[in-house]
Amino acid sequence: MDTERRATAPHSAHSRPSATPAAEPERSVRVWDVPTRLFHWLAALLVAVAWVSQHFNWMDLHVRAGETLLALVLFRLMWGACGSETARFARFVASPAAAWRHLRHVLRREPDAQVGHNAAGGWMVLLLLALLAVETLSGLYVNNDIENEGPLSEHVSAAFANAISALHAYGWDVLAAAVALHVCAIVVYAIAKGHNLLGPMLTGRKRLPASVRAPARASLWLAVLLMGCAALVTALLAMYL
Repeated sequence: MDTERRATAPHSAHSRPSATPAAEPERSVRVWDVPTRLFHWLAALLVAVAWVSQHFNWMDLHVRAGETLLALVLFRLMWGACGSETARFARFVASPAAAWRHLRHVLRREPDAQVGHNAAGGWMVLLLLALLAVETLSGLYVNNDIENEGPLSEHVSAAFANAISALHAYGWDVLAAAVALHVCAIVVYAIAKGHNLLGPMLTGRKRLPASVRAPARASLWLAVLLMGCAALVTALLAMYL
């Protein structure tokens, strides 16, 4: 009888597997370094300047904005190879399958424990960088072709030059669509998932579970060196493209 009573007795509070675990405490973590944030906001500003200057036919300003934007893109590519942990492509570029799995649950409201770019956001970064590179490089060639400055301008066929000009014109529409998609994604994440993507890119900091490791940061002097190299390469491209 004693054995039977022990077998049918209710479980104690300590043995209940369904007990709700206590919420993990959070702490403020620096997830985005200064160079990455400066690139992000300067690129956004320069894209706006390029659009306004083209609309009002302020071509000198348009060319300067494009050249500066190209230098920033080249810097970001180098920073993505050897910069801070969350800026590195190897750190945030996931497989297409992982990006698709992430997008399937984009409307699910859940805590945000992502340190850097999520699986889908990483591909958006690559898309925007590719479009910016194509647009700025084609813009350099178009400008040199018009001004008859670039040494390559006189060595290519008219059909090739026209194709580059068309690429530059249509590329802007594709870039504008990608930027609009990027902004819409920020709004969707804020409303549907409750994730604030804008704040951390402004302050660099994000509240994450205390168990999450802070990402490693690269030296600011390395960023300065890479920016100088990017500026030099841009100047050479502007001269010889």
